[in-house]
Amino acid sequence: MRFIKVRHPGPVLASLSPQIAERTITCTSASKTFNLAGLQVSNIFIRNSSLRRRFCAERSASGYSQPNTLGLFATEAAYKDGAGWLSALLGYLEENIRRTREFLERELPEVRLIEPEGTYLLWLDCSAAGLTAEQLDRAIVEKGNLWLDSGRIFGHAGEEFQRINIACPWSVLENGLEHLKLALRAR
Repeated sequence: MRFIKVRHPGPVLASLSPQIAERTITCTSASKTFNLAGLQVSNIFIRNSSLRRRFCAERSASGYSQPNTLGLFATEAAYKDGAGWLSALLGYLEENIRRTREFLERELPEVRLIEPEGTYLLWLDCSAAGLTAEQLDRAIVEKGNLWLDSGRIFGHAGEEFQRINIACPWSVLENGLEHLKLALRAR
């Protein structure tokens, strides 16, 4: 169970060949999908026994030998019984994506939604807004009273982008989009 959209599947590296599986550590988690990040639990799959022993020794030496018991039970419950909840969540997120796309087309045509491949974070292409990356960031914070993830933190290629979290009620997301509109109209 994960947020990856069907049209953007990502193979598990260890599944590509037995040789690769012998050299691979696969880490997964229910954290994002089921909002369990605070419980700090992950799944670690290591096929190669020698590699697994080395990993376990390092984990113990680092003090990570006692997993969060509540996190273990929550993760198990999420994987066993969370399919219905996850399906409803994915539907809600798709609706927020649709509404965001419509809002931008109607209210902020200079901002283009980059169709997501997974998760609940959307990239907004603001390159047509006519602002430098610094001006864009400042306008969003100072004029829009809004905090988005500036694309600049992801490197030079992200300078004209902003990232927004859509895993919230539509009323909260719509309010954020209205503040983005204020920021871009106030220059």
